[in-house]
Amino acid sequence: MHDDLYDEVTLPWDADELCFERPRVKPAFPLVGPACTTAARVRAGVISPVDVAVDALTRIGTENRKINAFACVRAEHARAEAAALGQRVDLDVLPLAGVPVAVKQNVAVDHPVVTRLRAAGAIVVGTTAMPELGLWGTTDSNGVITRNPHDVGRSAGGSSGGSAAAVAAGLVPIAHGTDGLGSIRVPAAACGVFGIKPGRSVVPAEIGTSSWDGLAENGIFASTVSDAALGLSVLAGRPDLAELHQPRTLRIGVAVASPSRWIHVDRHWTAAARIAGAHAAALGHHVEPIELSYEGTMAAMLLRWTTATLDDADALTEPDRLPERTRKHLTIGRVIRALHLVRPKQLDRIESRLLDFFENFDVVITPTLAASPPRARQWATRGWAANVVSCLRYAPFTGLWNLVGWPAASLPMGTHPHAHTPLAAQLIGQPGSEATLLGLAAQLELLN
Repeated sequence: MHDDLYDEVTLPWDADELCFERPRVKPAFPLVGPACTTAARVRAGVISPVDVAVDALTRIGTENRKINAFACVRAEHARAEAAALGQRVDLDVLPLAGVPVAVKQNVAVDHPVVTRLRAAGAIVVGTTAMPELGLWGTTDSNGVITRNPHDVGRSAGGSSGGSAAAVAAGLVPIAHGTDGLGSIRVPAAACGVFGIKPGRSVVPAEIGTSSWDGLAENGIFASTVSDAALGLSVLAGRPDLAELHQPRTLRIGVAVASPSRWIHVDRHWTAAARIAGAHAAALGHHVEPIELSYEGTMAAMLLRWTTATLDDADALTEPDRLPERTRKHLTIGRVIRALHLVRPKQLDRIESRLLDFFENFDVVITPTLAASPPRARQWATRGWAANVVSCLRYAPFTGLWNLVGWPAASLPMGTHPHAHTPLAAQLIGQPGSEATLLGLAAQLELLN
């Protein structure tokens, strides 16, 4: 993504849907976190947008070389935009006034999520690293490895690994990400930050040419649930999502079994989901262990994983420069598409079972990952099979919810005692339950 293109976009600073009104109902949770605090201080005139931008750019200049979260840093442009923002007479109504944010590399500069962030007062300080076409569960490209801030010997996850690492390292308070089969929740869990993938049609979802055949959504990373709620409310153009309220008493199922008999789940990741359930029960919610049916989901996910980016790949000017793992992945995908093995009825059956199941539950909690993130290596130079096996072994829980387009989030739940990297639980709800998931996550965050 060419840096200068950001400045060619006409920004709708006065867009009505982005001028957030002050909440009419007092939130049940204080809006706290680096983004909420920074925006409040900028709106109050305590600190200038330029000071905030310079501080963020200084941190990035010092710390990014250790983890390689950013693919491009917009230092000059960010300072200029911050200076212009500081002259605004309506600064006090911008929900992200002066907040430095990062945007994932695969989103076009004129995409609604970018214009909404900037219209809300955010300063885009750079674009974050990702694997080619967003296909893989680790992030490395052209020999540069994006590393986990908690352990630089491990991967930050993928494909939005750069965004998760940037937030985890404190380089930006919030960051944009895209999630096609878990690409927000997986690196959020790996890096110990909160990440949420909204349900279908909540946030404009076009990503590249095909939006991963309807699997991908734009979402947000943050170090607190409040910051994530604020960021998601801007991406969705829905101020109500920023107003965190305690949810009513929820019926919650805790499902810790592996999605496949061939995949082992580390007991500490199982424990993370169970602890989240225990916390929910302590808060008064009705919680019980459940068995979640994954019948047909792994096959449906694998078929769509190989075909989802074919249109994006066909639009590349030099597809032969893709690593061998990705060329093979695309070749398999073309065969699958030619044989018409991807069929809508596969997902209809899966979603029908889930809708029946969720008649008795409001939220389901699972482990976000089955194991801690892989070692930080140049995975792009390794074979296709090695990459596929690695991704499936540690991240089998997330893809189902992209297949059906339901909202899901990853919430940090402590630290693995042996790997010394974060643990996390995944929270899932039916379409339209983003506010419920955010409210429950905020409750659990206070107890974690």
